[in-house]
Amino acid sequence: MRTIPLHSELVAYLRTRKLERKFDKQKRLLEENPFHPGLHVELLHPKHLRLFSFRIDKKYRAIFIFIDQETIEVIDVNNHYR
Repeated sequence: MRTIPLHSELVAYLRTRKLERKFDKQKRLLEENPFHPGLHVELLHPKHLRLFSFRIDKKYRAIFIFIDQETIEVIDVNNHYR
């Protein structure tokens, strides 16, 4: 599994919140096994859009999609509680 490089706005978001190392660790887990229990992957509603999220830490989550069988794109990173 491979992940498409993040958009510059997402990189800046991670950098300003000092989440780069945590995100990189979780991204490696995602690439090895997209449904690793430590990621807490969820299929978001509405389910027909096929948007998923994984946990960066207890406060932040990343939203992603499967482009194809081997490619993932992270499309957003956000505060899970806002």
